[in-house]
Amino acid sequence: MKRKGLLAFLFLVVLLGLVALFSLCVGTVWISPLGLFSLLGRREADSTIATIVWELRLPRVLLGFGVGGALSLAGVMLQGLFRNPLVEPYTLGISGGAALCVAVVISLGLRAGGLVTLPVAGFCGGLAVILLLYLLSARRGILNIQGLLLTGVMLSFISSSLIMLVMALSRTDDLHGILFWIMGFLGDANWGTALFMLVVSLGGFFISYPLSLRLNALALGEEEAAHLGVNIEATKRGVFLLASLLTGLCVASSGVIGFVGLVVPHLMRLLFGPDHRFLMPGSFLFGAVFLVLCDTIARTIVSPTELPVGVITGIVGGVLFIHALSRKRMGL
Repeated sequence: MKRKGLLAFLFLVVLLGLVALFSLCVGTVWISPLGLFSLLGRREADSTIATIVWELRLPRVLLGFGVGGALSLAGVMLQGLFRNPLVEPYTLGISGGAALCVAVVISLGLRAGGLVTLPVAGFCGGLAVILLLYLLSARRGILNIQGLLLTGVMLSFISSSLIMLVMALSRTDDLHGILFWIMGFLGDANWGTALFMLVVSLGGFFISYPLSLRLNALALGEEEAAHLGVNIEATKRGVFLLASLLTGLCVASSGVIGFVGLVVPHLMRLLFGPDHRFLMPGSFLFGAVFLVLCDTIARTIVSPTELPVGVITGIVGGVLFIHALSRKRMGL
């Protein structure tokens, strides 16, 4: 298993490099790989091509890496925590709270405050839901997992209804911005956001990886995990808060990008099995591959018009998810 896992990780790293190279080359302006490598070696190059690579495509690829890896990692942790394969980062209503806050800001015309207005609003909305979930589900130091899930689903429905209300009352000019943000968009990537999410996702991975053995124990049930010496409540709180913060930051930086945190862990279970020691890093890498590739398709398939990346992740992710379920039913 170790040799197979190492080969699989090597394959994912190479695949990530190839997808990143492909994303940097394709677009309205085609850039050859040789020309790309020459530009990457000298950022100060004064040309339109250099501007496209350094200011538009490379930050977008890095942002896709950070967001895709973080969403997939959050999905793995939450599915392990709830022991439910249908749970994803957005199930708990974090995305709904963030999207509602952003929709209100856009409809009130407050986004003129600068590029950070919408990310800050989205993070504040997501953080409010995280705190509300914790307060409603934690009693005497014990986090009620089932209550947490049900409350999160209900908050998600409430947020969706309020978003529809805000959109119904908004001006036509504001609907485009709200719609693109709700469906996810990496087109506003800049170096600040890209590097921030890259650091957040890598930091989240290194902080969460020690929890892999505890998640393996939780898969056996809380009583069995307690017998193995796992601090159940500390583990539940740590996984919930870490996964929720990663999700909130992803939503704040790129909007609501669905299916990544649901589909990627399932596909990686087919490759690595249920062991979180392999599943977490595998999902992190493939999540980055998946989102960067979907974003490349979103900005090129009807070029020069760009689609929200959530449209592509929903279509591709849904097809892959059905395929994965079919393979499991047939025992392949």
